[in-house]
Amino acid sequence: MAVAIRLKRTGTKKRASYRIVVTDSKNPRDGRFIEEIGAYHPRNNPPSVTVKKERAKYWMGVGAQPSPTVKSLFKKHGLE
Repeated sequence: MAVAIRLKRTGTKKRASYRIVVTDSKNPRDGRFIEEIGAYHPRNNPPSVTVKKERAKYWMGVGAQPSPTVKSLFKKHGLE
């Protein structure tokens, strides 16, 4: 099972917000997930990101691969 850290879209049409989740890479974008480790709200000014840093470090330590978008969000918040 390849584990990925990626965004799960929530919110309504044209008012997107995202949750940062750990999931099997074969699951659909908004499908089942293992654990929710944060949130990203791009519509706020400035955009806000909350991350459970300990859990993110744990999952990356056991081999979970962040998506390119999540990787850039982590880099902005000092997780890489």
